[in-house]
Amino acid sequence: MTLAITPGTVTTVPAVVGSDLRVPLVTGERVTYANLDHAASAPCLQEVRDAVDELLPWYASVHRGAGFASQVSTRVYEQARDRIRRFVGAHASDTVVFTRNTTDSLNLLARSVPRGTAVILFDSEHHAALLPWRGPNVQRIPALAKEPNSAFGAASAVVALDRALAAAPVGPRLVIVTGASNVTGELWPVAELARVARSHGARIALDAAQLAPHRPINVRELGVDYVAFSGHKIYAPFGAGVLVGRADWLQQAQPYLVGGGATAKVTDHGDRLGVAWSAVPERHEAGSPNVVGVHALAAACEILSRHWEQTVAHEQELLARLREGLRGVPGFRELSILTDADKVGVVSFTISGFDAGFLAAALSAEYGIGVRDGAFCAHVIVGRLVKQAGAHEDRAVRASIGLGTTAEHVDRLIAALRTLVTEGPKWTYTQRDGRWVPEDDSRTLPPFLA
Repeated sequence: MTLAITPGTVTTVPAVVGSDLRVPLVTGERVTYANLDHAASAPCLQEVRDAVDELLPWYASVHRGAGFASQVSTRVYEQARDRIRRFVGAHASDTVVFTRNTTDSLNLLARSVPRGTAVILFDSEHHAALLPWRGPNVQRIPALAKEPNSAFGAASAVVALDRALAAAPVGPRLVIVTGASNVTGELWPVAELARVARSHGARIALDAAQLAPHRPINVRELGVDYVAFSGHKIYAPFGAGVLVGRADWLQQAQPYLVGGGATAKVTDHGDRLGVAWSAVPERHEAGSPNVVGVHALAAACEILSRHWEQTVAHEQELLARLREGLRGVPGFRELSILTDADKVGVVSFTISGFDAGFLAAALSAEYGIGVRDGAFCAHVIVGRLVKQAGAHEDRAVRASIGLGTTAEHVDRLIAALRTLVTEGPKWTYTQRDGRWVPEDDSRTLPPFLA
């Protein structure tokens, strides 16, 4: 789905918990925290917290409970399936399986594909999408240009997938693709890739962990068969995720976990137990369900659905401000996979002559700015992109924007990086257990950790 956004039309976006959080600096001052790490885990929406607080007095175990609170919790849990199905524009026949997060969802799907399924994916995927698929029928397409000095763009990705599918073994086929890269924020051509997949009789699964907080999703318009995302990325950090999609493979698979809820009936046959497994979605939801997390996830989906225009406009204005400012920092190199793609609010970069971990530590200790450093659970593509950027390590810095980001946060990051690069740090840092830390760090933890 696309939205027509008019520049300068941002109104109020949903508020997040912790927007007024003040953190200590090594120099003794306290400043408002500049959270530029939304891509790792987003803060809780205030309306989500309110929804959780409303549910908590009614919390009870779901399914088969005669108590009124149990019936309320069961209704909340089951209604969340429909709320999330609407959020992603799924078919009425699609199943909604609640999990812990995107990683859990994609591992569930990997356990459910028919034996011998050919799996095709790009090597730029997050580890959650890259690693669950093992065996001789897995093909990883390099996300890089075939010819020197040529570009790898959306069209290149579509052509590469078409060729890979044409060469894939006969039988079931599954394509895995991200909606938005957690490394670069670039939007992948999901609808075009899905059309290619269908032309070869393949199914396609969408890793929407980075897409769901930033753009509307419509499974039917995109033509995908499965979609997975996490509550903690979508402003509902209460331990729930979801897999939505076609039910047949999931129904035919053995339960992902075994235990209560996944069983319809267990019988004693002396030397063995007879087990009749539940149908999907309960088949893959063994154990006591995370009612609170699921309710929070569904609430976040509905809140974002009411504010897409404001959300996208807010993020795009701040993203343009961030990228323009960073280009003025000496030695700055932005990482990119798709040369012609639009982006959500994620910018990963290197700065010549500076260790990524050192920059992240100094930004936090001296300026109260939270960014991410490392390989972002995407070691293959980050290693390649960092090398292309001329760096001598396999790490980068990532700044990511969300509903809790302000223009002041962006400007503070740009100014701080310029100062660090041109004047150096105000403090002394050392490496401890592989991480840069400030020496003589007197910052105190909050009282609940005392």
